[in-house]
Amino acid sequence: QLLLVESGGGLVQPGGSLRLSCGSNGFPLDYYAIGWFRQVPGKEREAVACIESRSGGRENYVESVLGRFAISRELAQNTIDLQMNSLKPEDTGVYYCAAVPFSRTPFDSACFNPDNYEFWGRGTQVSVSS
Repeated sequence: QLLLVESGGGLVQPGGSLRLSCGSNGFPLDYYAIGWFRQVPGKEREAVACIESRSGGRENYVESVLGRFAISRELAQNTIDLQMNSLKPEDTGVYYCAAVPFSRTPFDSACFNPDNYEFWGRGTQVSVSS
């Protein structure tokens, strides 16, 4: 069974950058559609970005991170990375990656719905504060 592990979280000042990675227990992530989500205490988990399965799959971003975040497939490392630039305090939260097999890829805005994903990591904390 696919296991996902997030890494790269930490504390950064506003305006700074972090790069998160989503890895697996050996399963090729190229065969999965991947989403990045975040959650703060007391609030629902919200989508950040997602990418369709297979190389060259389309990327989608929620408006609040558009132009600041970039999701990418790193085939050599078998990871899905989330480059986060110009970070703001409101970007603080636990960041999770999620996966669903390519046959059930949620296209377009459907990829922002956490119910469309089957596998989840345990999350990595991102804190943006001065």
